[in-house]
Amino acid sequence: MGIEVQRVSKTFGSFKALKDVSLKVNDGELVTLLGPSGSGKTTLLRIIAGLELPDDDDKGAVLFSGEDVAKKHVRDRQVGFVFQHYALFKHMSVFDNIAFGLRVRPKHERPSKQAIKDKVMSLLKLIQLEQFATRFPSQLSGGQRQRVALARALAIEPRVLLLDEPFGALDAKVRQGLRTWLRRLHDEVHVTTILVTHDQEEALEVADRVVVMNQSKIEQVGTPEEVFHKPASEFVIDFLGNVNVFKGRLESGRAHFDTLAMDVPGLAHAPAGHANVYVRPHDLDIDRQKNGSQSLAANIERINPAGAHAKLTLLGVDGNEIQVDLPFERFTALNLKPGELVYVSPRKVHVFAPEYMI
Repeated sequence: MGIEVQRVSKTFGSFKALKDVSLKVNDGELVTLLGPSGSGKTTLLRIIAGLELPDDDDKGAVLFSGEDVAKKHVRDRQVGFVFQHYALFKHMSVFDNIAFGLRVRPKHERPSKQAIKDKVMSLLKLIQLEQFATRFPSQLSGGQRQRVALARALAIEPRVLLLDEPFGALDAKVRQGLRTWLRRLHDEVHVTTILVTHDQEEALEVADRVVVMNQSKIEQVGTPEEVFHKPASEFVIDFLGNVNVFKGRLESGRAHFDTLAMDVPGLAHAPAGHANVYVRPHDLDIDRQKNGSQSLAANIERINPAGAHAKLTLLGVDGNEIQVDLPFERFTALNLKPGELVYVSPRKVHVFAPEYMI
């Protein structure tokens, strides 16, 4: 089932949580709402769920398969909702937690006991917890409890699955495992899913498309590749991972920053003026000598060689701190040491000037 949000706004007192937001989610798609705290992502999710109503200004609409459900109660939307802190019933077994939504249906809609049992056992198999049916939430790990919460949401066969920071309370290794599991689960059940997160890696790893939000509005919608490699705004590139920022100027289609001047074809006709140049740490290379390409001189301040990439902090001749991520093999071959003078070359830059972008 497809979802379409049209020009939705939401105000809490004097705070504008959403400002004229529009979004389309395709049938069977997994979309992440990504942004910092206060950006509006959870408010948007709750409005889609029916837990909040949009401002009554006659402009906004929430469509499920073309039907406006903005005024419909949450119980009439067939939405499965999973919260960060599981919200499992502590006094119920895993089996009973998953079965709960089926058992509380009106009598004429309630499946038979056998049908409920079959459904729950199939979901337990899906989340790989068949042997835990009789256990209580307190006897499970955090990751297992979150899988049970997802199974309970899926038990009612929702038209839409909404996840609000579902892995936020878990440690990094468990989160990683659950992200992989969630993507595999989605590929099996194909229910339209919207996931709220502030974790950039999580959003980019699991989503078909990412919705980047900031200050109650949508900054960019695109595939993980698009939002990361073709950011639509300075906020997007700055929010999605580490990035170096150089203050510079744009003149005749060239960006001048630090001691470098680089052609920017997409800004060839932009007026001269201030520009910000963004370079991701992995888009910088280091050489001991000038190699003919454009480079800037910098001194190595700190080195963290742990991991697949060695992370280096350098200080440019103008005092700017520069972060560089070098593949470990490259770092080993160079045998770099703190205090050395080296030359840093950018492979790819993003330049933002007023009303222009590349």
